[in-house]
Amino acid sequence: MAAFLVLTLTLAPLVTPFVVAGTALALAKRAYDRELGSGLRLPDATSCALLAVLAGAAALGAYAYGVMRGFYILDPDQMCAAAGARGDHVVTRMALPVSVECVTSAGQGTELVPGWVNPVVYGGLVLSPVALGTAVAQSSGSSTGAISS
Repeated sequence: MAAFLVLTLTLAPLVTPFVVAGTALALAKRAYDRELGSGLRLPDATSCALLAVLAGAAALGAYAYGVMRGFYILDPDQMCAAAGARGDHVVTRMALPVSVECVTSAGQGTELVPGWVNPVVYGGLVLSPVALGTAVAQSSGSSTGAISS
């Protein structure tokens, strides 16, 4: 199980951009094909499911990118020096919020994870289940005939 998680985190930054781009294109096509003048309305179940996949893939990709930041270099001093930090270094890692920090003996820290990673992770963690729940509600409402247009 641990090997699967490591493989997922290793490959996620490479695969998720393709998933995000594919679902974004599918959503754009659905928006383009929509009837003009139909006004504002809730998206259908398929669009909500695509949005859930998009948000989940973006969150997974950003999380993997942040967690694996600097992981490929075995020596923490080399990793920190590559980030521009000077002096003796201790590397601290946190899973949520995603953080990899080089800390000098004087207590000065240099964050290696870009600032956009955590907002994308948290946004995806919130948006994905909401969109999935909306997709389920839309599909069950349209199959029973409870919602009429």
